[in-house]
Amino acid sequence: MAETEKKGLVARWLIGKERSEDYARSTLPTSRWALFWDILKGRFGRLMLVNLLILLTSLPVIAVIVWRYLQVGASGMGGPFGAGLGPSFPFVPDITGNAEAMVLQSDIVFFSLFILTGIIAGLGISGGFYIIRNLIWTEGIFVANDFLRGIKRNFWNVLEAVLIFTVVLFLARVMGDLADFYVATDAPAAGWMIASKVAGYIIVSFMLLVCLWMISLGINYKQGPWALFRNAVVMTIGTFPQTVFFAALALWPYFLAIFGGLNFFGVVGILFLLIIGFSYSGLVWLDYSQWAFDKFINPDLGIATGRGLYNKESGTMNAPTTMTEAQSAALREYRRQMVINGRSKIVSKPVKPIDEGEDPYQLPDSFSREDLQRLRESREAMERDVKAYEEEHKDDEQYVAYNREFDALEAALSEEESGKDGGKKKKKKKQGRPKMLSRNDKR
Repeated sequence: MAETEKKGLVARWLIGKERSEDYARSTLPTSRWALFWDILKGRFGRLMLVNLLILLTSLPVIAVIVWRYLQVGASGMGGPFGAGLGPSFPFVPDITGNAEAMVLQSDIVFFSLFILTGIIAGLGISGGFYIIRNLIWTEGIFVANDFLRGIKRNFWNVLEAVLIFTVVLFLARVMGDLADFYVATDAPAAGWMIASKVAGYIIVSFMLLVCLWMISLGINYKQGPWALFRNAVVMTIGTFPQTVFFAALALWPYFLAIFGGLNFFGVVGILFLLIIGFSYSGLVWLDYSQWAFDKFINPDLGIATGRGLYNKESGTMNAPTTMTEAQSAALREYRRQMVINGRSKIVSKPVKPIDEGEDPYQLPDSFSREDLQRLRESREAMERDVKAYEEEHKDDEQYVAYNREFDALEAALSEEESGKDGGKKKKKKKQGRPKMLSRNDKR
């Protein structure tokens, strides 16, 4: 017996349980955690490419962050905060509140630009997260085409979330800087300003979670602006502990890169973001979002749950039970073409196999009238044999089922055509965008 080559650690991690009796099925994901690891190790190259596209659209945001960091550092070095310490510093009578005022002015400009550059970053988020959503659904993707398609379909929903978060962040930061300025200058009611600063940071943290839900809801469901915001707030409150955990699990690279400074942790966060950090965050959050949708939304909407997961009971991958309008139109057109082309002569009635029965009479090279007569009789016998076979098997289930389905298709097509020609057809009420998440709400 040939010896089995022992695989290394990385090969076993990538390939899976090679000695399992049910090897092929053992590698299929049956939970959201398993699906996350399956996509991460099996589509790592695609995730890096998606990360690059999101990174390109996020370059303006990164440039503004770096610019603010450098400006604040330069202002701290060149400002009059060391007055009277040496001959190189001019004498300034009172510098109380100067540092806070400079930070306030800098943040007003910076966070205003952050709103504008966030709009550009929204392009990458809408396209990249759409691709990641399709990966979670185990659909085939073409990165460039799907990236543009994701922008076209999801940009306005993502833009709403980005604008809400950046505007709230701008207001909270300005209020925090004002609080620092009033405290430094011993202004009256400074305590209320500190309270507003704390409240602002709490609101920013809450709105970050809401905007994450707005992005995932906007990518998966069609909703209006107000419905999108309302449903995101409901999802945030209803799943608050899980949302906080998975938001922290998805956003830790950003916190390391922004607050880690230039030490080891900051460098790790920056390198991780450059390689796969943006895609990783989208994969974690959208994978968790799909779990929440399967638990709270999809059952009420009649949509199959567990999409992208392997069903052990049926032995198949879960698929959606509802079709889009384009898919339904394509199916109707396909059925119409089937009716127009007519019944299949092979499927609608029995056809005797060619290897059964007698062989036809073969004419010799030199034949007479008797040979032609024998050939004619042979053909007539074959025709009788074929008709007898057709009569014997015409009631078989496969032919009866096909003819019954074809008759139903013909009747449906004729009814549709007569309905169009008979007069005005009642317009169906357009289905509104789903108002989700509350089981008492009517959808």
